[in-house]
Amino acid sequence: MGKYKIIATAAMGIEALVAKEVRALGYECEVDNGKVIFEGDELAIARCNLWLRTADRIKIQVGQFKATTFDELFEKTKALNWGDYLPVDAQSPVSGKSVKSKLFSVSDCQSIVKKAIVDSVKSHYKKTTGWLEETGPVFKIEVALLKDIATLTIDTSGVGLHKRGYRVDQGEAPLKETLAAALVMLTSWTPNKPFVDPFCGSGTIPIEAALIGQNIAPGFNRDFISEQWPWMSADVWDKAREEAEDVANYDQELDITGFDIDHRMVKMAQENAFEAGLGDLVTFKQMQVRDFTTRKEYGVIIGNPPYGERLSDRPSVEKMYAEMGQAFSELDTWSIYMLTSHKGFEQFYGKQATKKRKLFNGFIETDYYQYWGKRPPRNNQ
Repeated sequence: MGKYKIIATAAMGIEALVAKEVRALGYECEVDNGKVIFEGDELAIARCNLWLRTADRIKIQVGQFKATTFDELFEKTKALNWGDYLPVDAQSPVSGKSVKSKLFSVSDCQSIVKKAIVDSVKSHYKKTTGWLEETGPVFKIEVALLKDIATLTIDTSGVGLHKRGYRVDQGEAPLKETLAAALVMLTSWTPNKPFVDPFCGSGTIPIEAALIGQNIAPGFNRDFISEQWPWMSADVWDKAREEAEDVANYDQELDITGFDIDHRMVKMAQENAFEAGLGDLVTFKQMQVRDFTTRKEYGVIIGNPPYGERLSDRPSVEKMYAEMGQAFSELDTWSIYMLTSHKGFEQFYGKQATKKRKLFNGFIETDYYQYWGKRPPRNNQ
């Protein structure tokens, strides 16, 4: 087919980061709420699945139109060129959502879209009788209605892109890998600087930093649903993976440390790092944030500390913020970045942030507090 309309979905607040990644791969794009839209071929689909660190999924837009009645939804869906995407034996489950639209029954919309797709595919393959045998590759289709505009997409990723394939185990409230990568990319860190995560949990932020530091594609260790599709040839995926291998910088030395108060989390983080192939590059140890000291300079600290969401946890969390502020107060050449939903963070930490950025950790509205350290002398940069 050549060119597809591709959508990279994104969490609120990081669409611009996803767009920056898409442009770095060589594709012009436009940014919308929760998504980045661009055109590309089969290789673009493979590249984006392998490389986008901060996107949630890569979808193909099959069609978009206004629909205020079920008849309209059926006829306009049926008129789309489904046979160009789906083989005759495709499994095509349909999911749906509806926001501020006359067609608000999602289950009805799903079944109507499904019937229209089946009719379209039968017509394309000139099958006049019987059911379609849905025994082939899976094409996950979504009908999304927003203000009476229906958008029909096929998901090329399968499992969300945050599933990198290295997570052996996790704690109670793990940070999504896509958000962890965003936290790193929103800082001034470069691979030649020391990097510390004082609340490392299962190691997500340090591992994502190491992948960024060595320019390793985050999807190198996993499979994608579109690898099974007949028109996404194995050659395309091989080329995309070879490209990724060619630009990975495995010789880049890194100084990345994660520590946590809980020894079980430290062990978990070590296991996850080894699973990612980064076990020798990232150091994890048990330590409380108040005990952190260093003689290194011009480093970056990124943390996702406890938020104190439960009232009973508040006093201990606020005390820990204050201890952290004291421990970090001497690090004037370090840049410090903390993500929390606690609105009083700056007060307890004891210093106003240079900059704040609103981000969503799942459904929790958080602020990313940024404290910029002194710049290194020019000859050190």
